[in-house]
Amino acid sequence: MELESLTIDGTRAAVASGEITANELANLHYERIDARDGEINSFLALSRERALGQAAKIDAMAAKGDALPALGGVPVGIKDVLVMQGAPATAGSLILKGYRPPYDATAVGRLEAAGAVLLGKLNCDEFAMGSSNENSAYGPVLNPRALDRVPGGSSGGSAAAVAANLAVATLGTDTGGSIRQPAAFCGVVGVLPTYGRVSRYGLIAFASSLDRVGPFTKNVKDAATVLQVLAGHDVMDATSSDRPVDDYVGGLEKPVEGLRIGVPAEYFGEGLDLEIRGAIEGVLAGLKTVGCVIKPVNLPHTKYAIPTYYVIATAEASSNLSRFDGVRFGLRDAEAKTLSEMFRRTRDAGFGAEVKRRILLGTYALSAGYYDAYYKKAQQVRTLLTRDFLTAFAEVDVLVAPVTPTPAFKLGEKTDDPVKMYLEDIYSVAASLAGVCGISVPCGETKDGLPIGVQVIGRHFDEATMLRVAQAVETGQLR
Repeated sequence: MELESLTIDGTRAAVASGEITANELANLHYERIDARDGEINSFLALSRERALGQAAKIDAMAAKGDALPALGGVPVGIKDVLVMQGAPATAGSLILKGYRPPYDATAVGRLEAAGAVLLGKLNCDEFAMGSSNENSAYGPVLNPRALDRVPGGSSGGSAAAVAANLAVATLGTDTGGSIRQPAAFCGVVGVLPTYGRVSRYGLIAFASSLDRVGPFTKNVKDAATVLQVLAGHDVMDATSSDRPVDDYVGGLEKPVEGLRIGVPAEYFGEGLDLEIRGAIEGVLAGLKTVGCVIKPVNLPHTKYAIPTYYVIATAEASSNLSRFDGVRFGLRDAEAKTLSEMFRRTRDAGFGAEVKRRILLGTYALSAGYYDAYYKKAQQVRTLLTRDFLTAFAEVDVLVAPVTPTPAFKLGEKTDDPVKMYLEDIYSVAASLAGVCGISVPCGETKDGLPIGVQVIGRHFDEATMLRVAQAVETGQLR
């Protein structure tokens, strides 16, 4: 079986018909991981026993002629900031080396309940802090489309695994662009759900008011299928919304004619790569051809999004990461003579440079005398950014914009300049701060063969319209 063309529908159909068993399919993916992932470094741990046990259950259903669930037999990988019972959960950090959680994240449990075969845990920037997946304590992930390039971050392993056909779908997380940006860099589909649409229970937190869980897939329909499984209220997550979940897959069949497409002027300014601009303009022209109304809009506070994000996200990280101290789980310095020395030595040895940088920034922003000037002010600007989106969505149904200012950059190109690295998120952090939904869809390649992604941004809890437009974009690319 050709893994390159394998989709969720194709997997279910093949397993249900007996063309291939879920067990055989899982082993085919493990063989490919063994053969290919040595150069890509997308997987940190494999869960063969659990995966093959699940595959046996799916095969038993197929043998009896039972209808398979939505993800029956589909090989899936999990970003290593989401916990899986018994599997390592390092969050890409040395400080959690050896930690094996006793429970599943809600998103993980829902995938498996829907029939997914969980292959293992995927590499990522340490504690999801990064835009290139070069911050992992376990080595960088390479972009399968160009091995001298980054796959994007922080969910680089999740994007690379799908792009290299090591999994049919994967889970990632997005705090300021960590699903959409690697999806664009690797040429796959990546979804940022509305904040509260997918449970965060079992997610090792970076910034709790920003973190979101979403899928990577090979096409938009697969993304809609996985999101359908993940979405919905969870009593274990107080931020989880109880709003009804739309029929994402069924909604893809609705026409896009008449939809109003907003084009934010602030996303097409200085610094945008000309080939990316051309590809996005091509998408807009295609949407106009099928009957969409293209309308310029403004998001006037966009210029404040990066500094606002890096105050709020680092402040929340400073608070969340204080729990990693060597006392309860993970790394512990064995040579310390006192408790306070053990804290210091463990955290110094366990945290990488980028995590330390963000903890220091966040601690400063929250400190006495600076809270009002930084964190409080950033939250006020966040409100203005959210209002920008609400104002725009009063006039249009979705926004279409670039995902990134440049194609995938070379490994090591920006590691010595944190500000330049942070600016890679310039088109993604505003939607994160506003809590709206977004998706990255492949829309072409540069002259060097590097993938280009287009971003479709939707209203709060209107993933259905966002996915419908994304499907139109994808279909246009296939004509």
